[in-house]
Amino acid sequence: MAPIARVAAMALGAIVLAGCPDDPATPPDEGPPAWRVLLDEDDLDRAVLSIWGTGPDDVFAVGGPLGNTGLESLVLHHDGATWRELPAGGEETFWWVAGSGPNDVWMVGERGRAAHWDGNAFREHDTGTEATLWGVITFAPDDAWAVGGTPGVGEDAEKDIVLHWDGGAWSREALPQETGRALYKVWGESSEDLYAVGEFGVIWHRAGSTWELQSDPPIAQGTLFTAAGCSREEVYAVGGRDVLRSDGEAWRRIDVELTNDVNGVACGRPGEVAIVGYGGLKQRLVDGAWIDEFTEEPYADLHAVWADGEGAFWAVGGDFLSQPTPGRARKGVVARHGKGQIADTVSR
Repeated sequence: MAPIARVAAMALGAIVLAGCPDDPATPPDEGPPAWRVLLDEDDLDRAVLSIWGTGPDDVFAVGGPLGNTGLESLVLHHDGATWRELPAGGEETFWWVAGSGPNDVWMVGERGRAAHWDGNAFREHDTGTEATLWGVITFAPDDAWAVGGTPGVGEDAEKDIVLHWDGGAWSREALPQETGRALYKVWGESSEDLYAVGEFGVIWHRAGSTWELQSDPPIAQGTLFTAAGCSREEVYAVGGRDVLRSDGEAWRRIDVELTNDVNGVACGRPGEVAIVGYGGLKQRLVDGAWIDEFTEEPYADLHAVWADGEGAFWAVGGDFLSQPTPGRARKGVVARHGKGQIADTVSR
């Protein structure tokens, strides 16, 4: 056999061998974990304000027009292969999403809106309020909590809103005292161990069936926008220049050198935490040290972050602070820190 023919035969044999099912496949080099923008303003015309899922192949991201007319509420779903927009209807912006499973997902937002996704369709539920519901958490189909209120001042402004879903209806749960604060987020491991945070650094804790005010005197310097925990002994609350941690007994400030104001926090495994904020602030707690990833994309304002249970963090945001402009789309962004590639377009 001529040398050239022999080389060609050897190359063909290598290709055939590589394709044999008995030959162990070598996985492609995914590279180290990194932040990657999945969806941006080329894919989204509304801000994305919250993200949650049961895992990386069942992810919900929600938001909306934030006052820009002519656009609908936004609900995106990622099934592990594609992003699709779900037909939520309405014009209200959803501010938060959470569920207990793929067929039990709540989205809450403007005008007291609470929409439930059962895996096939949305159903609207009366919440008894017209104030914005900023946060929700779900433990079971008959056990969910939502919080809200109207920020700022005003005699008619609703404050201190805590709602409970019992499987049949949403009802108001009274706090021991009126603090006159809008509540932004709620987090816990159960209804008997629940935290609610909000304006002017307010922190409420529900132990059993009793609410206790844990921010008198206040610990935070400003408003707390989000709370999340890795366990009962590792709970975080963030907002502005405040990063607080509770060990289940008391809150303390954490010394973190922030590159901008922080809006969102999420926990992966114990000791693995991510915070996000304005201007693309992204910082992760790894092995006891905070890693600043401010110079990595995305650079947009980030509102929320979520851990998918398999080592990746997902962040969402957009221009959610700008004033509404009739007919103008808002910028939205969805990003992920982890290995591998994820779908980066919305299937129509």
